[in-house]
Amino acid sequence: MSRIGKKPIQIPAGVDVKVAGPVVSVKGPLGKLHWSLSAGLGVSVANGQLVVSRSNEDRQVRALHGLARAELSNIVQGVTKGYERNLEITGVGYKVAVQGRTMSFNVGYINPVTYPIPVGIDVKVDKQTLINVKGADKRLVGQVAANLRAIKPPDVYKQKGVRYAGEVLRKKAGKTGK
Repeated sequence: MSRIGKKPIQIPAGVDVKVAGPVVSVKGPLGKLHWSLSAGLGVSVANGQLVVSRSNEDRQVRALHGLARAELSNIVQGVTKGYERNLEITGVGYKVAVQGRTMSFNVGYINPVTYPIPVGIDVKVDKQTLINVKGADKRLVGQVAANLRAIKPPDVYKQKGVRYAGEVLRKKAGKTGK
């Protein structure tokens, strides 16, 4: 058996888990998320624990066993604690602002770059250079943070751009002239 797949998931107080066929719905204080199970996998809820089981030993089912358990664990954690990613903007005159559900980046392009904030994501901006992305869905939080970083990736020569907080960049030496 999969070492990850056979671990039970503890269901905290205030979290409601419902299994309707192949769809597992988890509702908590931060929202409601669901996950569709692949064929050959099943979920049971007992004694405040969520257990993922498989019906056969096919290679595909064994591969998806640990994945399904990890995704369900992320969903349970997401609706209770949530996830967040922090980004920082470095560069002279680089800044970001939030107007409603739209972000506006001034990062060295001629016109400001706008980015619509997806539903289920909360974005806060501090000091016009620090971005905090929060949400219940781990995949969505990570994808939004990656999309924001892709607006102006960090430059390897001058270290300017949008980067993850704590990201270490290797600075390349420029041309050496005589």
